[in-house]
Amino acid sequence: MSVDPDTFRSALGRFASGVTVVTTRDAAGRDHGLTVSSFCSVSLDPPLVLVCIDKDASMHPVLDEASHFAVNILAANQEALARRFAAPETDRFDGIGYVRDTTGAAILDDVLAYVECRKKLVLPGGDHTIVIGEVEHAEVHSTGPLLYYRGGYAQLER
Repeated sequence: MSVDPDTFRSALGRFASGVTVVTTRDAAGRDHGLTVSSFCSVSLDPPLVLVCIDKDASMHPVLDEASHFAVNILAANQEALARRFAAPETDRFDGIGYVRDTTGAAILDDVLAYVECRKKLVLPGGDHTIVIGEVEHAEVHSTGPLLYYRGGYAQLER
């Protein structure tokens, strides 16, 4: 017997997670990005991470075709950025600062950290797709993380 969807969602909402924006470029060179909280490390050797992307997300077919992507780990003061990339599709990159590093994917300004990945493996995951990437480059900065907990954004208090 399966768990009731509302109970399942409520239980998982009790797990605090970091907030990321996954970015990539399509074949025409246009930037795409999406707020993602389903992100974690898989392996240190080789360095692997995974992200889970909803099959209905506008970025899903773009990431499916892309060879590389970046995971921007958001800092505590970047809630507006998280909301922007979670909102229905608009020009999410209009007016925000970013650079390109080794893979060409957008690295958002002032993030806590980022990893640039070569797509290694794509797996089905129910209504999501699991994308595993091999980290080719990473950079970290000293600030606090933005968290997602019980359906809202939070900051770490230490």
